[in-house]
Amino acid sequence: MTSKRLPVLFLEDIVLLPGMVVPIELDEAAQAAVDAARTSAGSELLLAPRLEDRYATHGVIATVQRVGKSRDGSPAAVLRTGERASIGGGVTGPGAALWVEVEPVTAGAATEHARELAAEYKQLVVSVLQRREAWQVIESVSAIDDPGSLADTAGWAPYLSNDRKRELLETSDVEARLRLLIEWTRDFLAESEVSDKIDSDVRESVEKRNREYLLREQLKAIRKELGEGEADGNDDYRARVESADLPDNVREAALREVGKLERGGEQNPEAGWIRTWLDTVLELPWTVRTEDTVDLEAARAVLDADHHGLDEVKERIVEYLGVRARRESRGLSVVGGRGSGAVILLAGPPGVGKTSLGESVARTLGRKFVRVALGGVRDEAEIRGHRRTYVGALPGRIVRAIRESGSMNPVVLLDEVDKVGSDYRGDPAAALLEVLDPAQNHTFRDHYLDLDLDLSDVLFIATANVLETIPQALFDRMELISIDGYTESDKVAIARDFLVPRQLERAALSDGEVTVTEDALREIAANYTREAGVRSFERLLAKTFRKAALKELPVTIGPADLKDLIGRPRFMPESSERTAVPGVATGLAVTGMGGDVLYIEASLLPGDKGGLSVTGQLGDVMKESAQIALSYVRAHAEEFGISPEQLDHPIHLHVPAGAVPKDGPSAGVTMTTALISLLLGRNVRAEVGMTGEVSLTGRVLPIGGVKQKLLAAQRAGLTEVYLPQRNEPDLDEVPADVLKALTVHIVSDVREILASALEPVSTGLVAAA
Repeated sequence: MTSKRLPVLFLEDIVLLPGMVVPIELDEAAQAAVDAARTSAGSELLLAPRLEDRYATHGVIATVQRVGKSRDGSPAAVLRTGERASIGGGVTGPGAALWVEVEPVTAGAATEHARELAAEYKQLVVSVLQRREAWQVIESVSAIDDPGSLADTAGWAPYLSNDRKRELLETSDVEARLRLLIEWTRDFLAESEVSDKIDSDVRESVEKRNREYLLREQLKAIRKELGEGEADGNDDYRARVESADLPDNVREAALREVGKLERGGEQNPEAGWIRTWLDTVLELPWTVRTEDTVDLEAARAVLDADHHGLDEVKERIVEYLGVRARRESRGLSVVGGRGSGAVILLAGPPGVGKTSLGESVARTLGRKFVRVALGGVRDEAEIRGHRRTYVGALPGRIVRAIRESGSMNPVVLLDEVDKVGSDYRGDPAAALLEVLDPAQNHTFRDHYLDLDLDLSDVLFIATANVLETIPQALFDRMELISIDGYTESDKVAIARDFLVPRQLERAALSDGEVTVTEDALREIAANYTREAGVRSFERLLAKTFRKAALKELPVTIGPADLKDLIGRPRFMPESSERTAVPGVATGLAVTGMGGDVLYIEASLLPGDKGGLSVTGQLGDVMKESAQIALSYVRAHAEEFGISPEQLDHPIHLHVPAGAVPKDGPSAGVTMTTALISLLLGRNVRAEVGMTGEVSLTGRVLPIGGVKQKLLAAQRAGLTEVYLPQRNEPDLDEVPADVLKALTVHIVSDVREILASALEPVSTGLVAAA
């Protein structure tokens, strides 16, 4: 194509592409270039971008459409750009304008690939224009078929920089230009989508906050008019947290929750849960501790004043205080990990004072006391708390006990720990392992709080009726102190010092109005109650005082008056009556209610097929003891003078009180004695009781619950008891007055029992052959 000589106008901050119509203001240089163009054929001039570091090599040929003035009255011209042109050397010419040699640049015919690129670019341009709602421009762009002309419409694109437009100007190849434009337009669309999303989110958030702020202000105004005060308590929570005496980690967690509450507003569905959690955290006594009493004599005096006997428990508490006082005197820490030592487990039958003893311990130490009832608990969350994701979530019983006590070192009584169950909701006994382990409980974490809670300075006291149902791992973390029951003398002393004054007060009576003699108290203990504790005793006293309050006062209650007040005695010695025939022996057993006597009866039945039947709701172990006893008798029948014909008859063993489940191996010697008594026709002495497991060789094996069994023997009026030899050390725990009332025979073989427990042959009945 032939080169041309045209005036040139260099433009700043604008790059023009072919096909554009633009107005320009005419300064001196522009005026000269336009005037020069108007004097030439075609009114053409070259428009080129002004570069900072060099002269432009390309421009666009433009024609002057009109010359006039702009709205502000300054000279202006309207130019229409045409084809591209490359700039050659500068030449001089007429007028003040700069003239250059230019050579038009042709793009050539459009290829099929160029048309495909043009179609793709057109879709992108339409997407951009749709976002801007430029519907008329969309129609104009859609009408362009030529790929080169379509690419040059990018000169109007505001999202393309001047550098990119100059690159398009200098790129003559249509396909290359379209590829550049497709890439740049895709980038712009992606950035626009992200920007629009951010703008939309910000706008919605601002509108929501403005709306909530307006509604809250309106709600405040309404409540103010109603006289209900302020409705928004978020600021109050922040002030409460900042002013509360909290550990640093707890304060940080609480402030985070306050921040969520403030950001979420009143419409936040979690607002109620957060407030409940904050209330719980603020109510806990994180830094409150009571001072322990260190006067050991005063502590012992308090324990003696509250409870009669229980010397072992009292000694254990005094030891605890003594060790703590020594640690404090030497400047050793007693708070913050492993401070309290092993957990005390008070085990014994009901009514022996386990729960009240926990209250006395707290009073002795000068600590707060709180009771946690665990009987029937089957949900692990009752111990560890519910997770906050659940509706109605609450902290566990341990955290609630700390909150209720108001200090971080209370005495917590875990009542009925042996009655904790487990099911699909978890194992609460397993959750108690961390609570009661001194090596772990200084960082106990409740699921609801989700904060470390230091339980190391809490004195835990657990109570239980039976030990068999306590999981071994949990039992291993506790120090066992058995409270096996009271002797008759103990019961009389407890009634005189504690029960009578309390029941007189409840009946609105004074000491001078009603007096109970000691003989009457002893009569109640001996013949009206048959229990390890004193609950039935206290109920009978309450009934006695209610009846006496209706009589003419003052009144003195003696043994002879009890029949009219509380009826006839319920329990009388029955051992002589029950053992009046051969085949009945008196055994000793332990139940959840304490020690008890057990009468085992044996009988020969008609027939010659032999066999053994056992009744009385017995467990598998007790049934095995019956079978072992019979096997021993069969094996030593000749030694005891028992005829083989007798053993051919069926034998029936029965343990009365069939409605009460019974199990355990300690009835073995009693069953053996009952069988020998039956087969020899010799009664078992009425004053004799026995306990022990028997082996096939006749060895008497050790059993448990010696103290409770001897207490039961004394209550039943027995005077002699046979114990396994290996249980002799257990006699050290038996009260002296019980040992004084009983003659305890230590035996290692069942033959020793049979030699002295049976009456002579002349006094017995002859068993039927």
